[in-house]
Amino acid sequence: MSERMPGADRPEPQPAGSPQPSAPTPAEPEGGAPQPPAKHPLGRRLRWTLIGTVVAALVLGAAGGAGTALALHGTGAVSANASTASGCDTVHIARTVLPTVVTVSTVSASGASGVGSGEVIRANGYIVTNNHVISSAADGGEISVTFSNGATLPAELTGRDPRTDLAVLKVDANRSLPVLTFANSDRVVVGQPVVALGAPLGLSSTVTSGIVSALDRNVPVPSDGGTTTVLQGALQTDASINPGNSGGALVDCRGRLIGVNTAIATVPNEAGQGGGGSVGIGFAVPANLTALIATRIIRGEPLGHAYVGMQVAPVTTQSGQPVGLFVQAVSSDGPAEAAGLQVGDIITHVQGHRATDLSSISALVSTAQPGDRVSVTYVRDGSSHDTTITLGTQ
Repeated sequence: MSERMPGADRPEPQPAGSPQPSAPTPAEPEGGAPQPPAKHPLGRRLRWTLIGTVVAALVLGAAGGAGTALALHGTGAVSANASTASGCDTVHIARTVLPTVVTVSTVSASGASGVGSGEVIRANGYIVTNNHVISSAADGGEISVTFSNGATLPAELTGRDPRTDLAVLKVDANRSLPVLTFANSDRVVVGQPVVALGAPLGLSSTVTSGIVSALDRNVPVPSDGGTTTVLQGALQTDASINPGNSGGALVDCRGRLIGVNTAIATVPNEAGQGGGGSVGIGFAVPANLTALIATRIIRGEPLGHAYVGMQVAPVTTQSGQPVGLFVQAVSSDGPAEAAGLQVGDIITHVQGHRATDLSSISALVSTAQPGDRVSVTYVRDGSSHDTTITLGTQ
């Protein structure tokens, strides 16, 4: 499966302007072995893909035709006749929310360019987006944002959090900016209408609509340095989102932010090459988590992510049945070692739930707090044991 909205689409971070290959198979967040992508109900494999970084040129006409760079700014196209097709007044949402949504453009130190999306969360110029949208320009690159009226301003990186794939930018607008209001994402329900706003394929101020398809999805996606993070409790939507939408807004019918569009699922062809477009399965970081991380970044506070201190890989039987998580490495003086875990142990349960895939551990480093105590059942030399890991801070 694949996707985070405007972002990377390979195991190793690619230049911001490079074409998107088929999404990589997620790896264990703390360095474990690759995790097989989930199977599609029809027998095809779905891959998670980041969707924030795209080439800033669109090819028009027949395949192989010349690339034409499009720089579209304005209000975005929304049909008045279809303004309530999703259950929301999309015309009203477009008019009121688009002024708070920006197109994020990056140029890395090597000169590669990319495009993503973001939204203004503070009137004094703070903007939230995805980490994977700006990561290529975080060290010596350039970042700029373009507003719906076409105005473009340079942006400074205030801070970023690869674990939650969120980042905060700051612009000096010399005026009070319109701000996107946050909703309580804990109150989102399956089936409610939503609207996505952003810059898919570099097309600024684009508006699409759909519903919330599911809640609490844990989606493993590529992160900095070839590692993997997990979008914990992500909102799933069928609103059309594509590369370039990453970091953009997913709002309710009142135009309030319920999530930050981050990833999509794509279906690879028979040759294993992934299509980069929307198949109606997208994922957004919940607004409540976004507000928490963004506030900590703006205030300069520690993000306080939990630390387990071990690397694991899934273990299956010859028939493919999951057995547990094989402990590949244990950090010296880390929480796992303090709990008595050793290389070669097989973890079978975490917090009373079967540990059948890497997200069992990934979830701990994404949502748990340092100091939390986590029960673990493991097998060593054929015997089952129980222990408790007291999570550390990373």
